[in-house]
Parts: sequence; C-alpha cells; structure tokens
Amino acid sequence: TMKIILNSKSKVTVLRSSLYVVINHGLLEVPGNSFQTKCKNPEELQNNIGLKCLNDLLPLLAPYTDIRLLLNCVSLNLQAFVIQPSKSKEEFRKLASDFQLKWNFLLNAVSKAVILNCGESFG
Repeated sequence: TMKIILNSKSKVTVLRSSLYVVINHGLLEVPGNSFQTKCKNPEELQNNIGLKCLNDLLPLLAPYTDIRLLLNCVSLNLQAFVIQPSKSKEEFRKLASDFQLKWNFLLNAVSKAVILNCGESFG
C-alpha cells in the first residue's frame, strides 16, 4: 500500500501537507495526551520520542521515496531509543513495549487528527 502512495506525487504532497498541518497547528493535543505538539524547543522534542521519530520521517516522505529509506529511519530511531539504552533483557522488553505503545498511540492520534481536520487527504 505504501508503495502505491509513494509512487503518486499528488498523494504524497497531500499526505505531507496534512501531516504538517496536524503537527504544526497542535491538532494532536487532547486531554491526557502525552504527545504535546507545541514543543518547538529541541530539548522538549527530544523528551518526546514518538514525535522525534515522526519528525525524522516527515522530511524523507517524498514522491518516489524508496521505502527502505523510511524503514532505515525507523530502525535508526529504534537503535537510539530502545536498543542502545537497554542494559538488560528486561530493560529492553520494557523500553520496546513502551516505545511500541506510545508509537501506536501517536499514530492513532495522527490518523484521527488527519481524518477530522484534513479531509482532502481522503478524497
């Protein structure tokens, strides 16, 4: 599915635009959401691993991008935030499950915000 989207300049353009709108206009902020999007300070963004990973992916999202480039970006973030900080198997499991939970929560929030605020992405 992603290859089909990446091979369409218009779809990628609309998707990127929608994602930037959602992030830059604070549309992900909901009560209890730990993903505050108004973190313009690099230190605050660094503390929010999910948004850091998403912000690393966005510049790579372009028409005809090789999907391996996107996967490599995710792999580098997993290496930096889950694998390297782990000192034991238990710590790795905790960091990995925490990352997965927060990443899924963020992607759900992004999907919801795009659906509610950027309908042209689904046209």
